[in-house]
Amino acid sequence: MFIINLIGKISDMSGRIASVLVLPLVFAMVFEVISRYVFSAPTIWAFELSYMMMGTIFLLGLSYALHVGQHVNVDFIHQRLHPRIIATIDAIAYLILTAMLVWMTMTLIKNVEIVYRTGEGSGLSAWNPVIWPYRVIYAVGFAVFALQAFGKFLENLLAALGGQPGKSHA
Repeated sequence: MFIINLIGKISDMSGRIASVLVLPLVFAMVFEVISRYVFSAPTIWAFELSYMMMGTIFLLGLSYALHVGQHVNVDFIHQRLHPRIIATIDAIAYLILTAMLVWMTMTLIKNVEIVYRTGEGSGLSAWNPVIWPYRVIYAVGFAVFALQAFGKFLENLLAALGGQPGKSHA
């Protein structure tokens, strides 16, 4: 189905972006260690940059992990039931997950508006960067995760209706 494939491609792209961000994170941490222990001159930005980059990697990787089946699954239930029943249960679960993620995304978007308008800083270090760009990543990460959960709902719905048995869940 076209929409399921499109959602999968978006999740793949999100996962690729997350994987590329690991390299700058490593470079920043190596720079901080050398700066701190070799030159006795720690940076004011390394702590905040590291948690923001790691959070970004995690948030952008959520949808990819769901897309490729790297999430927690209750296998002993899946082994005992008929595939169409499993697909029905999974479809219901993914529909509920999608609804919760859409609500969360909407809440995060409102939060982005507030922190952008107020110019709120992180308040965690002397650097104190504005926090709205990181909050945008929150919203984007959860939006793509919601989209992938919806794709999984569609995939499982098709399987439950007999459309694609065996491709219902990763």
